[in-house]
Amino acid sequence: MSDSNFKLETVKSRFNLNFVRDKALFAEVEPIDPSHLLKQTLDEYVPLALAIHTEKARSEMIVAPVLIEVRRRLDNRISLFSGTEFNVDKSQDLNGICDFLFSLSPEQLTITAPIVSIVEAKNDNIKNGIPQCIAEMVAAKRFNEMHDNGIEEIFGVVTTGSLWQFLRLTDHTVEIDLDEYYLSQVDKIIGILISLIEDAMAKQK
Repeated sequence: MSDSNFKLETVKSRFNLNFVRDKALFAEVEPIDPSHLLKQTLDEYVPLALAIHTEKARSEMIVAPVLIEVRRRLDNRISLFSGTEFNVDKSQDLNGICDFLFSLSPEQLTITAPIVSIVEAKNDNIKNGIPQCIAEMVAAKRFNEMHDNGIEEIFGVVTTGSLWQFLRLTDHTVEIDLDEYYLSQVDKIIGILISLIEDAMAKQK
């Protein structure tokens, strides 16, 4: 997105946010074993992605297969977008291209409300991706409000492919998970993503 140059202090002041990092947000979530297909895919793709060592390679060969697995495990009841324009408020620089995002609609042609999770892929520095991810979460929150869909929590993920960091936005508070998850914990990563999406789907009923 065009907010890629945001710094933490810029995001905090511009959107009147509070940052909290004092608890493990998903400690109680049960891991979900990856499918044989995902295991096989990661076994083959991860060494190549790490050797190429670019955001594009990690995004395509590590992050995308994990997110596709999540969508598959949810019987394709959600949509997954990659490299899609997401223009919400150009006056606040909340516009541009998202790496990945989930929506609770199976509609795959266009982004429809509600949006529940944003994934920002970075090459090798989680911290550098956090401000952009937060800005995208703010954009998703405003998108949801514009569509009056009632989703009050937005979840975000910053990942290098090898390391995953989760965030949650509620009102004006951004919680940054104390725990960081390695790709070797892909069962936990899948469990968290499915859990937060299922919770959002339940609240829509």
